[in-house]
Formats: sequence, C-alpha cells, structure tokens
Amino acid sequence: MRADFYLIDKPRFREQPLLLVCELTKKAFAAQQPLLILTRDFAQAEAVDELLWSFDEDSFIPHQLAGDEDDATTAVLIVPLGLETTDRPLVLNLRDACAPGNYQRVLEVVPADPSAREGSRTRWKEYQRRGFEVRKFDM
Repeated sequence: MRADFYLIDKPRFREQPLLLVCELTKKAFAAQQPLLILTRDFAQAEAVDELLWSFDEDSFIPHQLAGDEDDATTAVLIVPLGLETTDRPLVLNLRDACAPGNYQRVLEVVPADPSAREGSRTRWKEYQRRGFEVRKFDM
C-alpha cells in the first residue's frame, strides 16, 4: 500500500489547485487505472467535474459524479463527502481525513499555503501508522 503526497509548488497549480487534480487524473486514466476522486463537498465535486471537461482540449477523460447506474463502468468517479460508492484500488483524496475504504494507493494533494498543510501532516502520520509506504512529490 502506498500514499503519495503531491505538494503544490508551481505557479500554475498555486493559481488553480484543482488543475493538479486533473493532471493526476489524466495520468491514472492513461495508465488504465480506475480512479475515485473523494471531494470535500458537492461544490468541489462539481468544480472538479467541470475542470475535467475543459483543462486539456486534446484529451477526453470519461468521468462523472457518483450516484448513477454507470458508476461501476466509469473510469473516473467523483465522490462528494456523504456519498458511498464501491472501493477502487486507486483513490485521489481531497478530504480533510484519510481516505476511507480499501485501496492499494492513495494520492493526496497538499495546498501551497503552509497554514493549510497541517491536516496533510496528520494524514501522513496516519497512513504511516496504517503501514503505507509514504512518499512526497513537489509539484
């Protein structure tokens, strides 16, 4: 099991943090890895959904908000807090707590603002406690 923390550093990600979410999603889709994106709320889920349609005009990433009969066959499923769905091996977690469920790898996007990173430090320690291999990437 692995937890990868992506620390926002580049100006384009600082200006639009969800752009990093889209780039990570694009990589997962290219690797044919079904992905769950766990969002903090419905508004964030809608923002991710909209950005996935427009961030790269040369690529199409099949995705949808969870709660449809097509959930199991959709490559990228966006799941707002409070909605339950079937686990997948790869999860991108935007929530304040560690990702729930069973998965092999979790991607954590860490804000550029140092004052907003405390929750990420807590999740890092929790993943380590659970036996995950934890890695950090500057983005």
